[in-house]
Amino acid sequence: MFSGVERIRPFAALVARLVLGAIMVVHGSQKIFPRGALYQFVQFVQHLGLPAWTGYLAAFTELFGGGLIILGLLVHLAAFGIAVDMAVAIIKVHLHHGLTGQSGYEFPLACFALAVVLMGTGPGLVAADQYVFRGRSMR
Repeated sequence: MFSGVERIRPFAALVARLVLGAIMVVHGSQKIFPRGALYQFVQFVQHLGLPAWTGYLAAFTELFGGGLIILGLLVHLAAFGIAVDMAVAIIKVHLHHGLTGQSGYEFPLACFALAVVLMGTGPGLVAADQYVFRGRSMR
């Protein structure tokens, strides 16, 4: 009954992977570049009541985690990091603005959902994991 749907699962995971990866690379790079952006982001994170190191962790998780997801390398781990990053962003920054509107949590929630989907589906088609971990079980 659902065999047609099952056949598109690897393609759907690829689409989710590329979309989430591109979003995270862009958002992470905006937190790191240009010069001084990372310092400002860390100050913002401290203003939220979180330790400074979490600001560095969030910025580099988005940049490098997004890159790993685009490549299809260590997707489960990178997606987990991004899911945690988005959950913290929703709770600490966006939740009190409501779901929609200026600074609402709809966008980080969608990114969280994509990350959770990738944690469940894996990398999908054309992933570096298929070549790097060839012959090894990924579970």
